Amino acid sequence: MALDRIREQAEAKRLLEAALREGPVHAYLLHGPPGVGKRRAALAFAGELLGDVERTERQTHPDLYLLEPLGDQIRIDDIRLLHHDLHMRPFEADRRVYLIVAAHALNEDAADALLKDLEEPPPYAVLMLIADDLGPLPETIRSRCQLVPFSRLSERAVREEIAARAPELSEEETTALARVAAGRLDRAERLLDPKAAARRRTVLSVARSVYADPEFDAADAAGAVIAGTTECGVEAKAAAEAELERMDLPPREAEQRVRRAQRGAEGEELLLALEEIASWYRDLVVVEAGADRAAIHYDRLDDLREDATSERSDAAEGAAEIVRETWRSVEEFNVQPGLALEALFVQLRRELLPLPALAG
Repeated sequence: MALDRIREQAEAKRLLEAALREGPVHAYLLHGPPGVGKRRAALAFAGELLGDVERTERQTHPDLYLLEPLGDQIRIDDIRLLHHDLHMRPFEADRRVYLIVAAHALNEDAADALLKDLEEPPPYAVLMLIADDLGPLPETIRSRCQLVPFSRLSERAVREEIAARAPELSEEETTALARVAAGRLDRAERLLDPKAAARRRTVLSVARSVYADPEFDAADAAGAVIAGTTECGVEAKAAAEAELERMDLPPREAEQRVRRAQRGAEGEELLLALEEIASWYRDLVVVEAGADRAAIHYDRLDDLREDATSERSDAAEGAAEIVRETWRSVEEFNVQPGLALEALFVQLRRELLPLPALAG
């Protein structure tokens, strides 16, 4: 069964396998963090329902309808197109499967329009919504779907995936990348890229320089992190443009897809950088307490041991929380990244260096 290839996610697989045995309901909502296998599981489940896993996973089956957001939202026009298709009989299979990716991006009008289809779907239709967060979805939509929960993968599962893809890495490097990936295979895949490895080295160098560099400059530190997010965005833009060359899309739609890919990559890279900085200060506390094996940046233990003093440990705990607050601001309130980072590094400098040291 195609679902067997999904790592872990025992509860999600139990629910989907039961649906295959007993017959599916009209709508499912797969929810959980990004990069943990929701989309892959949805396609595997759809492939079993349609009787052709290979074509479904390639997204070429005529009875699979795939809806992804253009720009930052799924809009009502997208749902109207889905609604029109929803009342077409299956071409080959006994069913038609409608896969709505990033359902948390439904705007209010689109959500209202989708609700009508969830209330009275045709008997041959199965709708599958994929959401990274249940919060933005109206309760009326959630209540009309069977919820299928996904969680972050274990460190062991991510480590095994990294070891399979990059057997040349040392055990320490593999462990470090698995911990930085924080249960997400999409992050693990990005961290294996040589350019991503270079960006990680830069971010950790910046995190150390806050307290170790007498000439530390907050604007320069912010610029170094932003340069990494920009590089990531450029790569994503090029990849999206290459993919679109094989598709016949209207110019406006193609442009929106490229912009969405670029912005998404930049945002994800920024959040990853902030998480790495926070985890560096968290590691200072862990190592100073003698719990080296619990460090996230396991491949940088020599640096951490050198830096982890009892005086710095107290400040590092506060520094990690300051970074997490900035992370929440960037994610929730769409704060301008450059200004947010510069303000963050000013705060971190004050937190990690006592005033007498600054004065001297």
